Amino acid sequence: MLQEEFKYYLDHQDELVKQHFGRYIVIKDEKVLGDFGSEVEAILFAKNNLKLEQGTFLVQHCMPGKENYTNFFHSRVMFMSH
Repeated sequence: MLQEEFKYYLDHQDELVKQHFGRYIVIKDEKVLGDFGSEVEAILFAKNNLKLEQGTFLVQHCMPGKENYTNFFHSRVMFMSH
């Protein structure tokens, strides 16, 4: 899951970093849907404002270099309170 979104990030990392340096971006279907100051803000926006289901979008910290790629965590459920 999310391989398409992650590939999009990798293929466009340089230009995305120029546009969104240091921000957390929401990616779905090879589109950036928003950028935010924190990962939690990005997730809440995607879930609450865009009504996207967990696991259908990628939140990526937009920083240069391989060491800043998203880590993948496989889980059936993610609990968040707001």
